[in-house]
Amino acid sequence: MNSRPIPFFIAAVASVLALATALSSQTAPAPTLTLLAREGRRVLPLTIVADQEMVGLDDLAATFQLTVREESLGAITVTYKGKTIVLTPDQALASVSGRLVSLPAPPARNGRRWLVPVELISRALALIYDTRLDLRKPSRLLVIGDLRVPRIAIRYDPLGASGRLTIDATPRALANVAQETDHLTIKFDADAIDVPSPPLPEQAPQSLVLAVRVLDATTLAVDLGPRFAGFKAMSQPLDTTARLVIDLLAAQTDTTPPLATPAPQPPPELPPSFGQSMSAIHTLTIDPGHGGEDAGVKSAQGANEKDVTLAIARRAKGVIEARLGLRVLLTRDDDRNVPIDERTAIANNNKADLFISLHVNGSVRKAASGASIFYAAFDKDAAHNATTGGADRLLTFGGGARDIELVLWDLAQTRHLDQSAAFAGVLEQQLRERVPLAAPAVDRAALRVLESANMPAVLIEVGYLTNPDQATLLTTDAFQNALVQSLYDAVVRFRDTLAAGGTR
Repeated sequence: MNSRPIPFFIAAVASVLALATALSSQTAPAPTLTLLAREGRRVLPLTIVADQEMVGLDDLAATFQLTVREESLGAITVTYKGKTIVLTPDQALASVSGRLVSLPAPPARNGRRWLVPVELISRALALIYDTRLDLRKPSRLLVIGDLRVPRIAIRYDPLGASGRLTIDATPRALANVAQETDHLTIKFDADAIDVPSPPLPEQAPQSLVLAVRVLDATTLAVDLGPRFAGFKAMSQPLDTTARLVIDLLAAQTDTTPPLATPAPQPPPELPPSFGQSMSAIHTLTIDPGHGGEDAGVKSAQGANEKDVTLAIARRAKGVIEARLGLRVLLTRDDDRNVPIDERTAIANNNKADLFISLHVNGSVRKAASGASIFYAAFDKDAAHNATTGGADRLLTFGGGARDIELVLWDLAQTRHLDQSAAFAGVLEQQLRERVPLAAPAVDRAALRVLESANMPAVLIEVGYLTNPDQATLLTTDAFQNALVQSLYDAVVRFRDTLAAGGTR
């Protein structure tokens, strides 16, 4: 009875081991490093050693015309045109023409070959090579020479029945969007594109975007869902990045339950649109002040001006786009610093009809409170003081001072001062019954961010983060909803005034 189980068990174990061996042979292929140059592209194999990606030193030597030699004391020298890298097998260091640089791991011997961390290319070889070497380790890509290979970041946001695809190219590269039968093609003005893998996480079957794939060296394909009915695309420069925003529209007969709306979106208690068509205003630019390392005013509780302005701007964009159907640009929609001149340049380049800059005030007087609305002032004396370094702070109406950059006289905003003043007045009317206002609520100031705006433009200080009570209020949904609804109503009423021929 007991004579057969042991051989049977051994046979079973052998079968399991054979299956495991077969499955291991079907695992993902070994990683490779893609080299991209003017002459074309090639691939170098990589080897994983103790979780580090290593490349053969002989492969590097053949690719970059290096001379590799093992010295008698165990050191390895890598020479290129008289310049030398010295490696020691037991040390995660390299000496580059006498300068020490760190490596994530020491060289490792694999049979008769030496393997080195792939970072040796960017940390050591790039210092002695006579052509630019740009290692993109997350993409396993090495760009050789002055090729234009922007990094591509892709995000898809479902917005109720519609959706938005945001594609950032860094450094800037223009893109052209065209529609095929079941997909969009996005071709970049570049030598190649550096795209993450996968370009976009897996999407739900009912999504307007099913997938994004690389079509060729400079082109992406966006696979569209069955609900897709149309799109509109716009470009927006952001610092060193070119942002392409593609709004995707669903078929009117769509009966699919609406997708979850991502934050930030307009809260449900906001009233519906007046149902009027847009005519005099087609594009609005909203500028969330500060961003990145420039946090702006801070509250004692830790709230930052840059976060408050961005939250309000996002809410306003969602409400105005959804209910008025016009184009709304944000000068930034994440935590980055955008130079002042570039903020108005975004509005000018996109032919915006209205510019609203959002800020939060601060004062040495904790009791100072209330929102203020400013439009541009071009005071000759103030401009003279700015150029001579005399006046660089603006007294706030609640007390204290705020750093300000005064502007020169002959600038684009001078053509729109009457309309800017009119829009500021409309804003005051809409804000007065909803949020606390300072006294006076509307005033003129020499503000750099408004100086070159070639359209009606205002700056709103929505309140004071230095006032403890108001600092808490500014971050609440109730306050931000009230402010956004005021902005929405002001845009509607200002549009109707323009359409009727007023404020000309």
